[in-house]
Amino acid sequence: MRITVLVNRGSGTVKKKRLTAESLRETFEKAGAEADVRLLPGEQIVDAARAAVKAGAEAVVAGGGDGTVRGVASVLAGGEVPLGVLPLGTLNHFATDLKIPTDLEAAVRLIREGEVRALDVGEVNGEIFLNNSSLGFYPPIVQARDQEMRRSKHGKWMAMAIATFKLLPRLSSLPVKLSSGDWQVERRTEVLFVGTSEYQMSLLAHGAPDRLESGGQLYVYLARSRSRLGLIGLALAGLVRDVRQTRMVEDWHLPELKVEVRRKRAIPVAFDGEVSRMKSPLLYRKRPRDLRVILPPQAPG
Repeated sequence: MRITVLVNRGSGTVKKKRLTAESLRETFEKAGAEADVRLLPGEQIVDAARAAVKAGAEAVVAGGGDGTVRGVASVLAGGEVPLGVLPLGTLNHFATDLKIPTDLEAAVRLIREGEVRALDVGEVNGEIFLNNSSLGFYPPIVQARDQEMRRSKHGKWMAMAIATFKLLPRLSSLPVKLSSGDWQVERRTEVLFVGTSEYQMSLLAHGAPDRLESGGQLYVYLARSRSRLGLIGLALAGLVRDVRQTRMVEDWHLPELKVEVRRKRAIPVAFDGEVSRMKSPLLYRKRPRDLRVILPPQAPG
């Protein structure tokens, strides 16, 4: 199998373990696979993935966090070339939900020995996402976090805490109209969250454990709180239980979703830890079984 491995050289694990193209190539060789390994700046990953597919790669491996994996997946979605994942980021939600090992050697063996399965992806205004997309308070925090990381030597968690502390006093709710077919509601909210599968909305058990059983639906969550105190209360509730069990969150399962925001300017929208500005309306849809991914073999029976 001709394997191309594209690694974001700015990923946390790459820096921490001082990984090189040569050391990663040797890890693949030990697992019995030959790979063309490249360490690249994050902004070059997507173009490199396109070039790899054009050159005839039989699998393209994304090495990095969820943003890097999403970038490679955006090239491979809708095609036959499968995606492999080396979880080298800070959080690695996509890999964790799919039981892809976070240990480097084990992840490489999986790419060699795993099985290819087709997964659903989400799409918003032409951009795909693997895990979730959100608007409201969260995207500006991600932008401020990234600025803090560039400005200082703080890691992602500390930078996120600083960004949240700075932006919390400027919190404001967002007027949104949600519709799907004949259904529609109007709300004001600090956070609207759209997942490709059903989420556990607890800080102690966050994630989507049923990624392979999403049923072709989008999973939509809207925070009811409309104040700083309410948002803090929502976060505290999430420490001890799934906030879907409270009155602080509304949730719906929908085949598609149209989000209209009463703002003339483009608004920041997050997807898989990345942020882009988009104009209303936001059109969300599911692309069933559109991405082929190398996953752990299914248990017999």
